[in-house]
Amino acid sequence: MSAGPVTPPNPAGPSSDPRADVPTDPTEPANAQPNLVESADPAEPTNPAEPPLTRRARRRNLVSAVVGLVTVWVLLWGTLSWANVISGLVVVGVLLTVFPLPPVTFAGRLHPWGLLRFAARFLVDLVVASAQIAWLAVRPGDPPKGAIIAVPLRIGSDLNLTLTAEALTLVPGSLILEADRSTGTLYVHVLGVRTLDEVERFRRGVLALEERIIAAIGSPDEQRRLAAAVRTGARPADLEGASR
Repeated sequence: MSAGPVTPPNPAGPSSDPRADVPTDPTEPANAQPNLVESADPAEPTNPAEPPLTRRARRRNLVSAVVGLVTVWVLLWGTLSWANVISGLVVVGVLLTVFPLPPVTFAGRLHPWGLLRFAARFLVDLVVASAQIAWLAVRPGDPPKGAIIAVPLRIGSDLNLTLTAEALTLVPGSLILEADRSTGTLYVHVLGVRTLDEVERFRRGVLALEERIIAAIGSPDEQRRLAAAVRTGARPADLEGASR
């Protein structure tokens, strides 16, 4: 991958040009030119057209949404009681009526070994990242720099995009700024990134996280397409139609 200067992104948010990964230094003046590195091109998603949801699938999605949202409501109140459950059902009913959620169908299956591998590595990442952030906070020298990195995922489903984004956000030092559903691209702000090699190392880590998620809950078709991408090193656009 070649590196070269590119136009800095709008400071109000991620750049409209997905090719830019912009390390930032909070101590530099506003008119200073930041160090710039180049990202991989977000490519078009390769997911085949999904068939319409059946009535049973829509009912299952609705029940899952209600149970999940009511659970969050009860946890926020901190007490399991009939009053909290009933009030949660009322609030969730209003929310789902006024703001209906898009259908996110779970077409995969649970793989015990993959789940165990994902959970173990996630705990390790939490501990390592927490130690790294603690060291950055107390070490002498200049404040740490950060970067906004575009990472195109190879499986662009809503569920994979959401789970990968959540797992990244839970790890200290990384924060999702934007998720582009049309290209399956995550824009991540990362702390402590200084060089192009570190940018590429982080991007490879995100793709490895995606692999562990697909290995844990992915469908056979998703696992096959991901294995093809890993084996050939092809971008998602190069695999267009491979799953059909």
